[in-house]
Amino acid sequence: MDCGNALFDSNAKFESGTGWPSFWETIAAENVHEKKDFSAGVLRTEVKCTLCDAHLGHVFTDGPEPTGLRYCMNSAALILIPRKT
Repeated sequence: MDCGNALFDSNAKFESGTGWPSFWETIAAENVHEKKDFSAGVLRTEVKCTLCDAHLGHVFTDGPEPTGLRYCMNSAALILIPRKT
């Protein structure tokens, strides 16, 4: 993703055991939008960037508290920006 939209914070990252970067919340709900996805033959919820409409991954309802969500993201869609100290 090249648009620079702020999507996820490392404070919401967790080890899901899937091999994909996983987060329990977005930085801001308005930075992503969800779309129903039947491409794999089952209903999933695709996550897309609101600025550039890039495919980011999928969100599932088997994540940890406090949200119970698992945003399972494609690492190629993310740019990691170090925190300023």
